[in-house]
Amino acid sequence: MTDHSSRLPKPRRIVIGASAHAELTALLRDRRPDLDVRGKPYTEVTGDDLAWADTYMGFKRPSLPTMGNVRWVHCTGAGVDSWLEPTELSREILLTRTSESFGVYIAEWALARAFAVRQQIIELADAQRRHEWSPRDIGYVRGTRAVVVGTGDVGWHVARIFSAVGATVHGVSRSGRGDASIFATVSRVSELEHLVRDADWLILALPITAETRGLVGRDVLSACRGAVLMNAGRGAVVDEKLIPEAIEQGWLSAAVLDVFETEPLPKDSPLWDNPRVMISPHISGLTTPDGAVTGFVETLEEIERGKTPTRVVDRDRGY
Repeated sequence: MTDHSSRLPKPRRIVIGASAHAELTALLRDRRPDLDVRGKPYTEVTGDDLAWADTYMGFKRPSLPTMGNVRWVHCTGAGVDSWLEPTELSREILLTRTSESFGVYIAEWALARAFAVRQQIIELADAQRRHEWSPRDIGYVRGTRAVVVGTGDVGWHVARIFSAVGATVHGVSRSGRGDASIFATVSRVSELEHLVRDADWLILALPITAETRGLVGRDVLSACRGAVLMNAGRGAVVDEKLIPEAIEQGWLSAAVLDVFETEPLPKDSPLWDNPRVMISPHISGLTTPDGAVTGFVETLEEIERGKTPTRVVDRDRGY
């Protein structure tokens, strides 16, 4: 892993490329009035902006051939795939990511949808609109079995909240390690196909890397026996085109998706009209302006002290 922070000039000219650029700019100027800051939507960042700047702050990469004079990029999201694909950011540029924890938000997103599935909230709302008295047997999250793929910050919070309502949670990670006080067991990824056979919930909370791309393909999906798939990691972790077949075959009873291979999800995607698919537009764990600026300032202060930033991205791992 290459880290250029020890020989990085002290950052002073910052370009913020984000939809919330005005709020981010105001917050950063308030925290660090010694910095020169420009803010605009990332789609409007110009080559002149990057030639002026020594630092760029934003979740998405500007659609420009080079990063100009930028020597440090701070990603305001947990996932840094925009900076690594399809072309990796030059390794001469320091790449860091936010320190904000999205786990607590994504855990609530997942549990809310688990309740919606088990309590048949959508079906009951439809019956209400039709003025139909529709008694039915409902289920509970308590007593179910969840397999959470990814045991980092997001997976830990998902496991904690599911455990709190009485589910048994099994973790899956590349290393086979995880918090034993939260996960009933933790297994390596090679065991995923076996683990999903008795899962009620298959919850994906991992970044996109060369190792995770297409991880949940036909072998894993066909091993499921009616699980609900939840994906709040990255769309390309799942072979998305197989989801309708997996539901039709009964491998999955439903799919709850916040991320997709192509975003926004194309209007002609069959996922839109599938009654067993619940879609949200990549909102399960949103960056907060205060969290984004706090993470940036913390990393800036580490650089100013000549320290290796805590949140430097390992380019080889992809996070």
